[in-house]
Amino acid sequence: MNVKHILERKGSAVTTIPTGATIGDAARTLAEARIGAIVVSDDSTTISGILSERDIVRVIGTEGPSALNRPVTDAMTANVITCKPDDRINVLMGMMTQRRIRHLPVAENGKMTGLISIGDVVKERMDEIENDAAAMRDYITGMTA
Repeated sequence: MNVKHILERKGSAVTTIPTGATIGDAARTLAEARIGAIVVSDDSTTISGILSERDIVRVIGTEGPSALNRPVTDAMTANVITCKPDDRINVLMGMMTQRRIRHLPVAENGKMTGLISIGDVVKERMDEIENDAAAMRDYITGMTA
């Protein structure tokens, strides 16, 4: 299984916010969309950064509520790690776990084409394991019948 398969199942829509938005704007968008991270992009395809719930909590914890008026660029991760549509799920699971990343933009030819979360990756892997187990049960049952 690969990233492309996940995007085909869940869709490739990505919630973005422009670089000029505030951290408060980002927090509202995250809450309204019920998501854990937002890609910072002025054109919805170029990735300027990514801002997560953790980033917002960290800046508010350090600076207090006034941090909500600061630009997202002050709290976002600017050097964003991305993945490609043909990347394998098992490789991403290891990388996301090791680097403690919960959201990865998907990029192809320098353009963002989707976003996957660790939850998407785990769900895909669990489905794959369940399908393998069912196939094995069917094979064994067929042998004994």
